[in-house]
Amino acid sequence: MSITAINVRNQFRGTIKEIIEGPVVSEVDVQTPSGLIVTSVITTRSVKELGLVPGKDVVALVKSTEVSIATL
Repeated sequence: MSITAINVRNQFRGTIKEIIEGPVVSEVDVQTPSGLIVTSVITTRSVKELGLVPGKDVVALVKSTEVSIATL
């Protein structure tokens, strides 16, 4: 299966740097070519089904209805 079109505008190509696997959910760190780290929390089942491992090239898709800002 390949994606020919998608409505998610925020897309970050990168390489999986680290996976912290839990019993139900896992954290997947994706490093972009510029060094930015995007972290996704997904089910551990999805990690296994997608064959995610450190070093694998992926695209992080970010879709959100809200982005919060806090002052320092």
